[in-house]
Amino acid sequence: MSSIDKLMKDYPFELILGSGSPRRKELLKSLGFDFSLNPINADESFPVELKAQEIPLYLAEKKANAFPGKLNSKQLLITADTIVWCEGKVLNKPADFEEGKKMLLSLSNKMHEVFTAVCLKSANKQVCFYDTSKVYFKNLTTEEIEYYLNNYSPYDKAGGYGVQDWIGYIGIEKIEGSFYNVMGLPVKQLYQELIKFK
Repeated sequence: MSSIDKLMKDYPFELILGSGSPRRKELLKSLGFDFSLNPINADESFPVELKAQEIPLYLAEKKANAFPGKLNSKQLLITADTIVWCEGKVLNKPADFEEGKKMLLSLSNKMHEVFTAVCLKSANKQVCFYDTSKVYFKNLTTEEIEYYLNNYSPYDKAGGYGVQDWIGYIGIEKIEGSFYNVMGLPVKQLYQELIKFK
């Protein structure tokens, strides 16, 4: 048995993913770890003075601290938060069609940053980290934006889009950094942090 086989088979913690995101579920499953789901519905407000990566770091920790009940010594909770940061402003999940359209128009023909933060919490330890990716959109037409919003309803996604959706296929010119971080989980960093977590 290889060391990787042993790690996956005998990982010392029972992982709990505190997120209802299907993308995060898919990415964590693809890493090879067994885990259970326990989505946490935490208030996602944050202090207005926070900027860029400070926001998802604050929210990932806030979600971890909102976990109902008490973690036992064998459990390890994973929470995460993703934001889109463009020209000094945070773009969260759009409330409706018009807000989604406004967001995508503001991202059109520009570079923006995507920050995803992760919090790992056990009974006696907490570790938070983040990754950042730069995403470059082409000049999106109003018709493309409206088609996307009408057919894909990305209202559960920061910035009003999913990199793995139609708008990503036709609109993203390049990404500097991790593609999976833009999807909502910096899996390379997460893997490294899970290996060394004790």
